[in-house]
Amino acid sequence: MWYLGSWLFPIISALMWLGMLLALFVDWEANGHPHLPSMEQGQTIAYISDTGAYSLKPLFIAGAVVTTIFLDLGFMAERWLRHVGRLAPNTSTTQKVLSVLAIICAIAGSAGLILLSIFDTYRHPHLHDGFLLLFIAGYVLSAIFLCAEYQRLGIHYRSHRILRVSFWAKLTFILVEVVLAIAFASTTFTSHQNAAAVLEWVVALIFTFYILSFLLDLLPSVRSAHHTPQGWALKQEMEKMNHGQQPGEPLTTDSAGPNQNSNVTTGDDLEAAVYDRVTMANGTNNAGYPQTHRDLGRQKKWGIGRSRT
Repeated sequence: MWYLGSWLFPIISALMWLGMLLALFVDWEANGHPHLPSMEQGQTIAYISDTGAYSLKPLFIAGAVVTTIFLDLGFMAERWLRHVGRLAPNTSTTQKVLSVLAIICAIAGSAGLILLSIFDTYRHPHLHDGFLLLFIAGYVLSAIFLCAEYQRLGIHYRSHRILRVSFWAKLTFILVEVVLAIAFASTTFTSHQNAAAVLEWVVALIFTFYILSFLLDLLPSVRSAHHTPQGWALKQEMEKMNHGQQPGEPLTTDSAGPNQNSNVTTGDDLEAAVYDRVTMANGTNNAGYPQTHRDLGRQKKWGIGRSRT
């Protein structure tokens, strides 16, 4: 079960990305700030792409590949962990579609980063610029789709504060990166190359924190002696409600522990239970049935229109 150690993916990705950036910068610094062939006349600060276009090109390519592979694995692990119920599961098809779109855009961004490292700015300047745009746009769009998904998840799981924290972290990344990307483009095309180079390094460093924000998403799936996976904790809460117990009371007292007779075994079951709880809290009759036509359709789809005694 490779996904059980998925919280390591963003750590590996961020460390590789940051290590690569530091190596490129330290090498250029240690060599006395050389004016590289790809740098413009009068430019004194090198772009990341300038430092990675020559002797350190293999490092640039390797760093881009490792960074994006492990980051994309983090995206996929988050989707799978919600599906199997170790994270709070999606409660609608829209949320699942948004998650898949985020993965697709992340893969597109990954392709852009890998290709821009291969088609360097010295030998292939136009291709390099195009792949740079693909890299930035891909990951910004992926963050937008994730924010949309998490905003909807947060409505259903108000008690899970970590979803709101992750939402605001990714929204901050979007706003900051878009502003810096616009500033980067404007300084590049107005021949303020030094300012553009500084902005490029800043954008790259902020990307490190975006990668690490996925720890907020994946760590809740970890099981330890002192922590229950997010999805399992929600499952326990639902079971306690079904048994008429208060939060904090165990369902069973046998040696096997609580929840051994749980009927909520998958992400889909938990999704139905969550919707059942929401409809009961927001407009149901005494039998527990939703009162609107839309809710009746969901009741039929999820099979939650059962009588309660």
